[in-house]
Amino acid sequence: MHIMALSRRGEFVMLSPFPGMDPYLEDPAFWPDFHLEFIGALRSALRQRLPANYEARLDEQIKLIDVSDEWEKQIKPDVAVLHREGEPIALVPARESAASPVTLPLRIEEEEYREVWIEIRYRPDHSVVSVLEVLSPTNKSSRDRTGYLAKRRAILRQPISLVEIDLLVGGRRIAPPDPRPDCDYCVVVARANERAKCEVYGCSIRQPLPKIQVPLRPPDGDVVVDLQEALAAAFERGGYATSIDYSQPPTAPLSAADRDWAFQQARGARTEFPK
Repeated sequence: MHIMALSRRGEFVMLSPFPGMDPYLEDPAFWPDFHLEFIGALRSALRQRLPANYEARLDEQIKLIDVSDEWEKQIKPDVAVLHREGEPIALVPARESAASPVTLPLRIEEEEYREVWIEIRYRPDHSVVSVLEVLSPTNKSSRDRTGYLAKRRAILRQPISLVEIDLLVGGRRIAPPDPRPDCDYCVVVARANERAKCEVYGCSIRQPLPKIQVPLRPPDGDVVVDLQEALAAAFERGGYATSIDYSQPPTAPLSAADRDWAFQQARGARTEFPK
């Protein structure tokens, strides 16, 4: 059974049984799709609120990331066989006969990864004012953490504001390093004109996602965006209520208490109709 509500279009839609972020979306079966849906919903919310001389655009890049185990990346060959172009290969006679090899396929431990983010641009020159990043597991793990941190530093060295949205319990927190907020989900706003400090929004799994301030070009005021509304829109469009198996505990690395609470919250979901 799922909670239902009446949408602004006058239609009944199924909602997540959680007051804030749904930890079941962190499952690898749902996260890639949800990540794109949420970015799309966030962009729509921004476009509705931005002044006429601003625009919200999506940008992306395709990256190849190493998906092998960390220890495999650190292995170096004990012997390197070098060959110059045009020279015959000299074989050194072995003292003993080599064993017969077994031919096996060589696996290349790489996969293609699509990275998408939002840019707020100022018209008419279309200069980038703010960048909004919704972190993925690859950003918070060894697979692409170094690459993301390099991109992050490049943004912070320019007169561009950065909004970093972390809706993942798992992985190493990107920022701020110290002091680290005691929260499950975190949003960091680093303003272009205030590099010595940042604004941090934190919330637990038991709370709604916050409304955040997105910087524009001074002296223009901030744009306020409700992340919980964007989450609800993404959840509806993605149809996750009928795809997620709420009869099983979430796979997100929650504390024991939060894991029990989340499981009870999911199992206790019920259908509600407006009176």
